[in-house]
Amino acid sequence: MLTTRAGTAAAAVAVLLGAGLAGCTGEGLGSGTGSGAGSEGAPKGSALKAVGDLAVKGRAPKTGYARDEFGAAWADTDHNGCDTRDDILRRDLTGTSFRADRGGDCVVVSGTLADPYTGRRIDFTRGRSTVDIDHVVALSDAWQKGATYWSRDKRRQIANDPLNLLAVDGPTNRGKGDGDAATWLPPDKAFRCPYVARQVAVKKKYGLWVTEAERAAMVKVLDTCPDEPLPDAGKPAASGGGPDAGGGDGGGDGKGGTAPSTGATYANCAAAREAGAAPLHRGDPGYSRSLDRDGDGVACDT
Repeated sequence: MLTTRAGTAAAAVAVLLGAGLAGCTGEGLGSGTGSGAGSEGAPKGSALKAVGDLAVKGRAPKTGYARDEFGAAWADTDHNGCDTRDDILRRDLTGTSFRADRGGDCVVVSGTLADPYTGRRIDFTRGRSTVDIDHVVALSDAWQKGATYWSRDKRRQIANDPLNLLAVDGPTNRGKGDGDAATWLPPDKAFRCPYVARQVAVKKKYGLWVTEAERAAMVKVLDTCPDEPLPDAGKPAASGGGPDAGGGDGGGDGKGGTAPSTGATYANCAAAREAGAAPLHRGDPGYSRSLDRDGDGVACDT
């Protein structure tokens, strides 16, 4: 009887030790990078790695926030003759048709959206559709995490940056409100990694900070997909002034050059290269269709 009890006790200890060791392997932490370690062990170029570049601070007050602090809605910041909303509809919808009296490829009147937030197919008809254009990083969230210190030009830039915009299901978008990754994620779990990666790219580009809870939520999602690439954000956005404005070094070429102001234009690609601004991505200051000969959204890239 004594031998049996000893054997039972030994087995129990072995089970407990096994459970403890299993808890140290990282199996419960997603990819093995570990939600505690976060971005430290993540692959180079991944969104998870880039989380480590984001400053962590508390949420500032929403005092003073208004949509018009970010400029008029859907301004034509890339000077292509189409407003930003139509640019995004043209990018994100398939089977699009356009209003004939506006140049043929500007005002989208119909198309089909494969909604990234719900995974559903949505038919778009202008004036009778549930499709919204969502700011992936909500403008109110940006205001509370750095944008209150920016110039109006820089706020206008983030409000119209294609990196920060997605065509999505309207009711789902309204349920998101101004939530960050700690308070809202897309219902379609398959899109959560690309969604959070895009948020990281926007916040890194514009020098926005994250809260502790937000950073933890980003790491938790990206731990499940450690190879999720950081979306190409173009050049860092120039600082708008203020002690916490961030935004990198102004997007220069690494040789002391500085990015032009948001309203900059270039006579040709030679001028853009001389200013250290090339290549120019759609949404970047100075991008225009006249410089993007192959229409791929990247100007002066050859």
